[in-house]
Amino acid sequence: MHSTGLRTHTCGDLRADHAGQRVTLAGWVHRRRDQGGLVFFDLRDRYGLTQVSISQEDNAAAHEVAQGLRPEFSVQIEGEVVVRPEGARNDKLATGGVEVIASTIAVLSESPTPPFPIDGNEEVSDEVRLKHRPLDLRREGVRDNILRRHEMNRRVRNFFDALGFVDIETPILAKATPEGSRDYIVPSRLHTGTFYALPQAPQIYKQILMCAGFDRYYQLARCFRDEDLRADRQPEFTQLDLEMSFVEQEDILGPIEEVISMLVAEVAAHPTVLPRPWRRIPYSEALLKYGSDKPDLRYGLEIQDVSEAVRGSDFKVFTGALEGGGAVRGIRVPGGAKFSRKDIEGFQEAAKPHGAKGLAWMKVTADGASGPISKFFGDGALVGEMAAEEGDLLLFVADPNLDVVAFSLGTVRAAVATADNLIPENSFAACFVVDFPMFHEGDDGAMEPAHHPFTMPVEEDWDKLESDPAAVRARAYDPVLNGVELGSGSIRIHRPDLQQRVFKAMGLTPEFAQERFGFLLDVLKFGAPPHGGIALGLDRIAMLLCGEESIREVIAFPKTSRAVDLMSDSPSPVEPEQLVELGLGLAESPPTGESNPSDGVV
Repeated sequence: MHSTGLRTHTCGDLRADHAGQRVTLAGWVHRRRDQGGLVFFDLRDRYGLTQVSISQEDNAAAHEVAQGLRPEFSVQIEGEVVVRPEGARNDKLATGGVEVIASTIAVLSESPTPPFPIDGNEEVSDEVRLKHRPLDLRREGVRDNILRRHEMNRRVRNFFDALGFVDIETPILAKATPEGSRDYIVPSRLHTGTFYALPQAPQIYKQILMCAGFDRYYQLARCFRDEDLRADRQPEFTQLDLEMSFVEQEDILGPIEEVISMLVAEVAAHPTVLPRPWRRIPYSEALLKYGSDKPDLRYGLEIQDVSEAVRGSDFKVFTGALEGGGAVRGIRVPGGAKFSRKDIEGFQEAAKPHGAKGLAWMKVTADGASGPISKFFGDGALVGEMAAEEGDLLLFVADPNLDVVAFSLGTVRAAVATADNLIPENSFAACFVVDFPMFHEGDDGAMEPAHHPFTMPVEEDWDKLESDPAAVRARAYDPVLNGVELGSGSIRIHRPDLQQRVFKAMGLTPEFAQERFGFLLDVLKFGAPPHGGIALGLDRIAMLLCGEESIREVIAFPKTSRAVDLMSDSPSPVEPEQLVELGLGLAESPPTGESNPSDGVV
């Protein structure tokens, strides 16, 4: 019960044992039913619904007010709680066994007809929902997502508080550092021509906190990245940021496994017990078996390497890929022979975005293999290699580029699982992907950090930093839930000499490294402890817990895919005087190809 000066109870409080009590409620009119001499309406607040009834015979004044009520009017009522008759109870509501006979009704504020119904589950375009976000937040599903997220945050804080972690805030106005995405830049009025950057993550600050002696830090940190958006990205987002000193990798993975498992079991809309310990899957194995560095383990369809089995075949597509240093891999789809040629063409389309030139296939029938490539493999050796049975479908990708093979089959695997309804509803499966590459090759051929430049290389690979940086593995790890990367973490470099070697492998000169990261390098000189940590995307976790497919559904005030806030119409121009004060000017036109950011695209 949350009593205030305007109410004695909430709309979710009342039960049969309140019968006979006089109460005061306040909220919004949810639904109204006018039966002439008797008016019923449901009064709603964030706690629930309470039915209110007013009889013209018993209270003509209140009945007249009730007849003028409309959806989303804000009202206060006073009356007596009564138990509903046996046949009139609503077992779907916690308050469904009672109603309030109103003696007075006060309209606190009126409302025009809302742009969409608040009391139902009607489909409403994202553009309309985000433009009228306060009304959207009144709807049950959206409201419950925000409340579930609150519960997630509360439990996360309690969990890490109990483990002795210290919640420390880090700066929002920070120094721009190259971390992989574009920074949001903030001009300084006091220092004309200089700029702050909004943090992409508190990475450097939390490492400095370890050097400062705070051996267990966490923060629900706001982060900002000016990048192209998708369903699980926003320009501003929240992450659980974590760092620990004097630790090995498992000291970090243990608490992360425990807290995520707890949230799935206790906060999820459909609670599930995650088997523990979670699997630790090396990056190379994840690509080989699942075609993804964020494998979805809710279903099988593991990828098999059949390179050796087809090496001597006459099928030039396969042998050509192998001669080029690539691979041939496939997926056995149990019972997949039922899929039509059109279905298989759909799987082929799924493979193309990652560079696959096609998808070879054949079916296993009672009379042997059939399909476009069956004439090359009619002896049954390939069928046997894949342990295929009658009624199965075999799908293959071949390419000289191993990443093309892996990632193309990964998307095919997901497409088949969806088409074949192999993903159990309301289920969860988790793992850690470990041993990531330290670097990947950028568009200009230079080595770029696959995680970030402060990640510790695997010790036995240190001697490759100069000779073969592409072969260096990182002490990095990603937790994955239902095929969604929840975040990334790593053991950090705590030795300045090793950090400089990593910078050199990236092509950064000592002068540039000092200019950008000097404040961290200087701190590392003074007895930096071995340390490591992780950052988890709380928006993504909340999305999965709520059973949603977009993080916009679990953020109170999200932006569109064009980074526009439709409710407040931002970004928006500023007064010319403000630009003058900041020492800034505007280019006459935006860069070629860019459209107006307020175009309303969701």
